[in-house]
Amino acid sequence: MKSLQTLVFLTFLTTMLSIGDLAAQYGYGSPYGNRYGRRQSTIPRAQETPQEVEPPTAEEVVDQQMPSISEALGLNPFEEAVVRTTLLQSVQQRIELQILQLEPLKMKEEYEKVLKKQNDELKAGLPEDKYNAFIELQENSFKPKKKKKKKNKKD
Repeated sequence: MKSLQTLVFLTFLTTMLSIGDLAAQYGYGSPYGNRYGRRQSTIPRAQETPQEVEPPTAEEVVDQQMPSISEALGLNPFEEAVVRTTLLQSVQQRIELQILQLEPLKMKEEYEKVLKKQNDELKAGLPEDKYNAFIELQENSFKPKKKKKKKNKKD
């Protein structure tokens, strides 16, 4: 009888001590798991659809470039309007050419035609010195040259 009580007591004690291990083993009470072990989370995951990045419009491109162009060339309001409308037309034509996706040689020819037309319109609307400064700025990708600071030599 005493051995039966000892056996029951030891069984009960072993069960009580191993409940914590079993709960940890199968995820009971875990805030991240579920009742069925380590299968998957019960929180549904939403499928994120990548948003398509829309290319900038011609107006946005010209708006980004106009402050640096006006500053570098020192344009008055009339000249700024001429440059803005000319650039807007040429950028719009370039965007349309990109949408058409022509053959590379044909695309290059069309780009050159657009560039020539743009330069002709700018030459007619701007004074010679500002036109030449614009062409130089265009070759530098619309980034004005930074003035280098002279360093004082110390003796």
